[in-house]
Amino acid sequence: MSRPPTPSGRVTSAKIVIAGGFGVGKTTLVGSVSEITPLTTEAIMTSASVGVDDNRQVPGKTTTTVAMDFGRITIDRDLILYLFGTPGQTRFWFMWDELVRGAIGAVVLVDTRRLADCFAAIDFFEHRRLPYLIAINCFDGMQYHDPQDVRDALAISSDVPVVACDARNRESTKHVLISLVEYVLTMRRSRAVARA
Repeated sequence: MSRPPTPSGRVTSAKIVIAGGFGVGKTTLVGSVSEITPLTTEAIMTSASVGVDDNRQVPGKTTTTVAMDFGRITIDRDLILYLFGTPGQTRFWFMWDELVRGAIGAVVLVDTRRLADCFAAIDFFEHRRLPYLIAINCFDGMQYHDPQDVRDALAISSDVPVVACDARNRESTKHVLISLVEYVLTMRRSRAVARA
């Protein structure tokens, strides 16, 4: 995404939320693309989480985000994105309202083996009218489902972007963030034209 510098030469910053189900790769995504050492609030899962956190689908997962992840990436000479990863478990959802305050948009990271885990995030952003895109996390580097099939399964609007990514890969993740920014800008231009 190459844009001319802003007339004043000022740097613009924007907040983006990374959401999705438990163990879908949110912390990995933030860590893979952040140009600073990401702030994470990972805690070791203990026996206290038995019966509360369902890790049957991700049996090797031993930690969980208990507050948020935070990272930063400079996309262009005048655009910096601040990334806020949400916790995936329902017991921490009370923090989501604060995490999305001031965000321009959100990435809903999806594991196609557990699509139902992202329904709550989609509902949350649609209810708040916060633009979002779906990022299919291609575990093991394999994309098992066509984006249109994922769109149909999630019953989302045809204008919501659905992109594939590898949350471990910086360039792949950067592409997701650029796609979201472009989508948000397109939506804002369309609204401005409609109001004019």
